[in-house]
Amino acid sequence: MATSVARAEQPSLNGILYEPQTKKLTDLPTELLEHILCFPVLKHVDVCNVSCCCKRLHDVCHGRGKVWEHQYKIRWPRLQRFYRLNESCDWLREYTTRHRVGIQIRRTVESISKRFFTEVPCVGQVLGDSFAEIESLGMPEHFCEDELLFILHSDKRKSLTLKYYAKKILYFLRQQNILRSLKTFLEQPAEHQSALEGAVLVDQYCNPLADVTLESISEQVDDVAEKVQKMLRIKNPSHPSLRAAGGDCVLEDFELQRQVLWALNAVLYEQLQYKGNEGDYYNPLNSYIHQVLLRKTGIPISLSVLYMTLARKLGVQLEPVNFPNHFLLRWCQKPRGSEDIVDFVYIDAFGKGKQLTAKECEYLIGHQVTADYYSAISTTEVLLRMVGNLLNIGKRGEGNEKSYQLLRDSLDLYLTINPDNVQYLLLQARLYFHLGIWPEKVLDILQHIQALDPSQHGAVGYLVQHTLEHIQHKKHPVTPEAKRRSAPEHLEVHYSVGLIMKHKRSGYNCVIYGWDPKCTMSQEWITTMRVNQLSSGSNQPFYNVLVQDGTCRYAAQENLEPHSAPLEIGHPEVGRYFSEFAETHYVANEELQTRYPEDIGETLGTVRELYHRISSGSGSREEPSATDQTSRQSKSM
Repeated sequence: MATSVARAEQPSLNGILYEPQTKKLTDLPTELLEHILCFPVLKHVDVCNVSCCCKRLHDVCHGRGKVWEHQYKIRWPRLQRFYRLNESCDWLREYTTRHRVGIQIRRTVESISKRFFTEVPCVGQVLGDSFAEIESLGMPEHFCEDELLFILHSDKRKSLTLKYYAKKILYFLRQQNILRSLKTFLEQPAEHQSALEGAVLVDQYCNPLADVTLESISEQVDDVAEKVQKMLRIKNPSHPSLRAAGGDCVLEDFELQRQVLWALNAVLYEQLQYKGNEGDYYNPLNSYIHQVLLRKTGIPISLSVLYMTLARKLGVQLEPVNFPNHFLLRWCQKPRGSEDIVDFVYIDAFGKGKQLTAKECEYLIGHQVTADYYSAISTTEVLLRMVGNLLNIGKRGEGNEKSYQLLRDSLDLYLTINPDNVQYLLLQARLYFHLGIWPEKVLDILQHIQALDPSQHGAVGYLVQHTLEHIQHKKHPVTPEAKRRSAPEHLEVHYSVGLIMKHKRSGYNCVIYGWDPKCTMSQEWITTMRVNQLSSGSNQPFYNVLVQDGTCRYAAQENLEPHSAPLEIGHPEVGRYFSEFAETHYVANEELQTRYPEDIGETLGTVRELYHRISSGSGSREEPSATDQTSRQSKSM
């Protein structure tokens, strides 16, 4: 940085030359110096160096001044909302504290891969020790979250392993916060609990990385309510619901209530085209309120929550009904206090707001039910039904990362609402045991089950024994043996980790993250997948691959070939194995390189030779043929 300004020409007056005055940078006004030191090109290190030059610049860069405030706000822009406007703050101290803790968070995240890496994806790996380390830093939760977001939003194709674990930690931290909010919500008196707020909490917990807030959802619902009011004005310009603020009006006149429901049906189902998702009923998106509003489709319970919320905003008090297989709402036709099922009209929000009698409700499910099923339920029971639907979808899943995560999330929610449900406690313990995660928590769950229901001692005893064995095994982990390509038994392995491949038969794109010289799957799998029909059968190399569609497959060499136009593989587990996408291939992270120490050189050689031939116009490649029967690692070739 220049410390003086020289004039281009010496000034003269009547031929007399004057010596130019030397102007130092430090002679500039403080406001101008601050402006210069707030230039975007200057980083915090530059400001530190400048402040060490002299007392004048040191004073300009004082902790409470504009220079350090600017540095803080460009580094952590999302944290500005936590400071009051024009707040007097020691920005240098704030910056220093957060910078140091940020380094600690980054080191913790970087260390996770070394401690938790496994070659085969361990679904839903719980990184409890690392979460505890970050929480022990004692920093506000919003700062830890911001630091993790900073990692996630850095260069898209680099630091993939760091981002992978930062995302895991952020997922966990947000879920913990949402669980606390849910517990606070459940502690409220029943009359103060909003079904919409409960639905938002369920949505947030299952989608903690999505931008879902009660405020944004409420705004969208209010927009729909305004449209209903406009429609209602056509029907009755003097309707009381047009004058009252949302939720303040409670209509007693049945004709006025009918007008509201008429307008609601017209807007929701005709104007906005909401409908029940019959074609993809078991998609979990149907249960998430932000997706219902976005996609304008859902299942009976999610559409009922929306319908009931809108009706109440406009003065019509509808009640949720836990009808079997088809959630309904009921609308009382008599003075309050009646519980006779014939005194209610039942509304099917899934069926475009159709109004039904009690008898017609039975036609929906094809059999008779007792009067108990027509009773109104509480908001807590609505949430249990909603979470129960997600639980069932998780159990119906195909045993992949997505279905296991949904099952875990819905179990967490259900047991937060109903912590003493032995059936689901046992399911949670079995799930964690099956996934090989969080054995200490499994023991806590089993102890709770035993206290609630001693008759479960058989199942509990079996799980306790094997969980203790798992804990002992963790204390003495076995380091996998490195696979070297130069070993005689590996000479037939043509491809290496990090190569982007294409499946010859199925056409899917994938990246290799592991290999075996021969098929290592069970005989049952080999028979089911018809491996023996391949030209080389199971007696050929097989590759662990991450597929673009999010699955993990076990592919035979003769079915694979290097991709002619490499592309990024959008698989959620890519960061577990690779640190970077390098245009033509993925770069294995340190842990994967330890497992396959000779593959990185092989991968570089392969892509150099392959893409040099393509770029030089040699056309078709003659690569060693490779094969597979695609499918997930647990059930594919």
